[in-house]
Amino acid sequence: MKKYGEFIILPSVLLLTAGVLTGCNDKGDEKAQAPAPQVNVYTVKAAPLAVTTELPGRTDAFRVAEVRPQVSGIILKRNFVEGSDIAAGNSLYQIDPAPYQAAWNSAQGSLAKAQAAANIAHLTVKRYLPLLGTKYISQQDYDQAIASAQQADAEVKAAKADVENARINLAYTKVSSPIDGRIGKSNVTEGALVTNGQASSMATVQQLDPIYVDVTQSSNDFMQLKQAVEKGSLQKPNGKTAVQLLMEDGQPYPQNGELEFSDVTVDQTTGSITLRAVFPNPQHQLLPGMYVRAKIDEGIQPEAMLVPQQGVTRNPRGDATVMVVAENNKAEVREVTAPQAIGDQWLVTKGVKPGDKIIVSGLQRVRPGVAVQIVPDSAAAQTR
Repeated sequence: MKKYGEFIILPSVLLLTAGVLTGCNDKGDEKAQAPAPQVNVYTVKAAPLAVTTELPGRTDAFRVAEVRPQVSGIILKRNFVEGSDIAAGNSLYQIDPAPYQAAWNSAQGSLAKAQAAANIAHLTVKRYLPLLGTKYISQQDYDQAIASAQQADAEVKAAKADVENARINLAYTKVSSPIDGRIGKSNVTEGALVTNGQASSMATVQQLDPIYVDVTQSSNDFMQLKQAVEKGSLQKPNGKTAVQLLMEDGQPYPQNGELEFSDVTVDQTTGSITLRAVFPNPQHQLLPGMYVRAKIDEGIQPEAMLVPQQGVTRNPRGDATVMVVAENNKAEVREVTAPQAIGDQWLVTKGVKPGDKIIVSGLQRVRPGVAVQIVPDSAAAQTR
């Protein structure tokens, strides 16, 4: 019975063990045969791209003239409407001309007196000349007559200068606009006393067409773009930089401008450089001091690579990464340089090459090193 019992138990144990092993193998086969995760990909392509930079800025008048008096006196009349457009040479104020008219008249009288004295001096020289060498006139008398005539001529010149100075001061009593533009509020009224050289202006005239837009750009970005142009990786077809403008409400300004210059110094506080663009402004839609955003056409990048934003993620260090399908259909992670977003895509300058397949859908099911199955998707970036 003992042996019989052992004989009966042994097959039972073997059968149980075999069942367990069979179950384990089934699970292993099931795991090995799990389908590869399905993903949609975007194939990287290189194509010419207009590179733009959007920067904040403010408008500034093309020319600004602060009107100040050049002679002292009482304001008799204001000859403009505040806020109106005026032309260069238009009369703005009339300062009391009476004392300056009197000074001009006096200067003219002094000139006439000096000219009369000069005429007498020259007549004396003419009379003395035939008598020179006789006992009636000495050489010293003749020399003295010539010197007196020369002195009289000098006094005539001085008198003429006084007349011109008086004429200029009289003209300055009519205060005119030095430029075309729009004049602001008047800081003085009729009856006010103004003085030559005063610190405060009487009014300010600003030329609004064209108009400047001043924007700031970090010196680092500025140098990178400059180096890209020098290396040829960024091309400017006509050598000029076009600028588009977005108004405060986000609406585009109807006319394009042009970058005029970049500042020669870097702001030590902000580390930025000021760029100035000029825009036509015939309707005076832009006024000085408005906040705007300028889109600067930096140039054409001949072989730019764009990647859909959903295909770019960030690692714990904050670096941009993409998941690429390698030749063996396995996923691999690559760090990329993506300095700029353009619409719903990232401009990638480093880390990928044309022909690379970037996973843009199904990333949550993919791990590095895992084989994937590429499936078509009508909404995938392939059709972009």
